Amino acid sequence: MSQTAQKASGATGVPDPNRWKALAFIAIAQLMVVLDATIVNIAMPSAQQDLGISDGNRQWIVTAYALAFGGLLLFGGRIADLWGRKRAFVTGLGGFAVASALGGAATNEAMMFGARALQGAFGALLAPAALSLLAVMFTDAKERAKAFGIYGAIAGGGGAVGLILGGFLTEYLDWRWTFFVNIPFAIVAAAGAYFVIREPEGGRNRSALDIPGVALSTLGLVSLVYGFTRAESDGWSDSVTVGMFVASAVLLAAFVVVESKVKAPLLPLRVITERNRGGVYLSLGLAIIAMFGLFLFLTYYLQIVKGYSPVKTGFAFLPMIAGMITGSTQIGTRLMTRVAPRLLMGPGFLVAALGMLFLTRLDIGSSYAAVLLPAMLLLGLGMGTAFMPAMSLATYGIEPRDAGVASAMVNTSQQVGGAIGTALLNTIAASATTAYIKDHIASATSGPQQKLVQLEGMVEGYTSAIWFAVGILVAAAAIAFTLVNAGKPDMGAGAVAGSGDQEAEGAVPVMAH
Repeated sequence: MSQTAQKASGATGVPDPNRWKALAFIAIAQLMVVLDATIVNIAMPSAQQDLGISDGNRQWIVTAYALAFGGLLLFGGRIADLWGRKRAFVTGLGGFAVASALGGAATNEAMMFGARALQGAFGALLAPAALSLLAVMFTDAKERAKAFGIYGAIAGGGGAVGLILGGFLTEYLDWRWTFFVNIPFAIVAAAGAYFVIREPEGGRNRSALDIPGVALSTLGLVSLVYGFTRAESDGWSDSVTVGMFVASAVLLAAFVVVESKVKAPLLPLRVITERNRGGVYLSLGLAIIAMFGLFLFLTYYLQIVKGYSPVKTGFAFLPMIAGMITGSTQIGTRLMTRVAPRLLMGPGFLVAALGMLFLTRLDIGSSYAAVLLPAMLLLGLGMGTAFMPAMSLATYGIEPRDAGVASAMVNTSQQVGGAIGTALLNTIAASATTAYIKDHIASATSGPQQKLVQLEGMVEGYTSAIWFAVGILVAAAAIAFTLVNAGKPDMGAGAVAGSGDQEAEGAVPVMAH
């Protein structure tokens, strides 16, 4: 590696002595952002009642956050590269805490929706800065595998922890605490990051901001996410839904054209055209589509069909968290330095698909121990094993100046995948439920029989959608096997993956920066 490359990467050959402390604070911040995505779902019915939000408008508690977060991620990643990741990280945490305080203190729906959008905007600054800080601080392949294992476990398992915490706070305190709980997380993470993180020199991208790129990508992603959330509530043939999808396609196509022409693009196309990174963004996005739909269905199945309380529902998800932590810290971390990433990602997605296949056997009387427990364990193990190398490969062979944007792309694929998953699988489930009830309601003569048909219809809807989720996970595995061709990390490697010229010549690049 040339002296210039070393200088550019900020790698002095000596690892940052505070890197593990830094990981702890980055992990706290990541946990807060992931928790927030699910913790609010449990609190929604109480918040809706308290603030007088109509059924038609309640989706905006989730949608306002998703639109701001998904739409601004690329911009947030670029700001992190421009300002410096540490500054973007601490600013994002401070803003997230203020927005959470506003959400907890909300007195009407406008204040609630505004606070959620603000949380999403600061989350979009915070999330890519967190991942790219890991990418530039952990330069040894073995240590990097361990750090990304911990990060991957939190990214995967945090959502389920949110369900438990949300259940406790809503049931025993008040829905407002699902917002206020973010404040101590943010303060601890920001203070720790401020004193502990020493960002390597020379990794900034000081080029002028690509304003047309910012406008086109933000509007294009917002249109796409809104199109899917609109499809869920108003149907796929609704004129506004169709208009949103058309607008999104036009805006994102224009974005690609602009990025290929401008001198300092918001998303340099080299970030996504490298086959390993492209394979990660695509397969991870698909896997998240399957996962998000599942969280939603299982929450409703456990609470409405099985009659679980919010707290009991949260605890029911624990085997999935245990599986994710085991998959990512034990299987993923131990094998990542020994085998090629595709041999963890592909089989990981297939094991998750097998877990999903178990859930197609759901019916009203399904036993938790016989059906749900093995399904959740397999799902967690598979996803944890696949997430770990995927998170690390997201910044694979990247130049330090592009680390923030590459990290933002992982978050974008997850966020957009989540919005698509919820809307797509919900719509499939709803139409299957309607068809089942229509066919069977005539034979139900008494009230209890009609109630039974409605519950059977709900479960029929869930299992129909889960079959689609199985197919989506198999497709994610196929993409990982086909596109991801990186070799196992070079254990004797130093700091940076170079500029990408080696990759073009067919050499196996180093996964550590």
